[in-house]
Amino acid sequence: MATTIDPEHVEITEPVPGSDLPVHLMYVEVWDGLYAPIGVRRPEGDGPFPIVLLASGNGGEGMAWIRDAVNNKGYIMERLVEAGYACAWLRYRSEVELGYHEGGPLVRDIRQGRDMFNRSPLEYEDEIAIIDYLKEQPWVDADRVGLIGMSHGGEMVLKITSEYHGVAAAVASEPASHEYLALTPDDTAFVNEETQLRNIEGMVMSEVDKVRARIDEPVARARAEGITTPILVMGREDDHLQGIFITSYQLLAEMGKPVSWVSYDHPLHGYVFPIRGADGEYEVNEVQHEAIAAVISFFDEHLK
Repeated sequence: MATTIDPEHVEITEPVPGSDLPVHLMYVEVWDGLYAPIGVRRPEGDGPFPIVLLASGNGGEGMAWIRDAVNNKGYIMERLVEAGYACAWLRYRSEVELGYHEGGPLVRDIRQGRDMFNRSPLEYEDEIAIIDYLKEQPWVDADRVGLIGMSHGGEMVLKITSEYHGVAAAVASEPASHEYLALTPDDTAFVNEETQLRNIEGMVMSEVDKVRARIDEPVARARAEGITTPILVMGREDDHLQGIFITSYQLLAEMGKPVSWVSYDHPLHGYVFPIRGADGEYEVNEVQHEAIAAVISFFDEHLK
């Protein structure tokens, strides 16, 4: 049966509710030959455009997650496209508990003519593979790639920029970077008896002094030593992990890295990604307008 879709380069275009800008749904091959879903939106014309890649949370859920994010967390995409940027929501494999901290650097070799790795790639390495793929596209300006990572996605920004230097600027919004900082949780976290994995959903790390006392600073500094990418770290007032957000910024600043800091008071975890309300309209207040304007200004400074 004939098909109009190239199985090796899948791209499907869908409309987006309330917008004249469609989304281009794609599957991108990552390092081990599996495929990660992304949803791209871009200005009219052929480009090449600067591009900003969006990541939130700890992975999984596939293309269904991408379609939901485009349709219900697409406000940031509209603002970026209006400002002249292409943009894409990314999805990647699920986070591995302490996979980054304990797994060590990924070593890639060849056996019998094909890839052989010392461990499976991790979620942040999927994002690096997606970045490299998009930089090869004719409508992307490969020298003007930016990232916005929120929560675990913010920690991924730190992991990526520590060892990969193909990004011009990055935003780490509310970065849940406890693994990156080699933080030892207190008794506000516990181990799930059934799985033997840590449950840190209720971990309270709002105070900087508490966080600084519980991180392995030599390990964190060694990881951050490779950072050369300008990074905007965004905190959230009264967040139970605000101490981690601030410490992530402070550590980079103390090391002389190109880092800046802003913090906003908003009830939504992920305030930089406004969500669509039950009435079909985006719920965006003045704090979010200000925060998004700061993000776009940051990218304008470094990508334009």
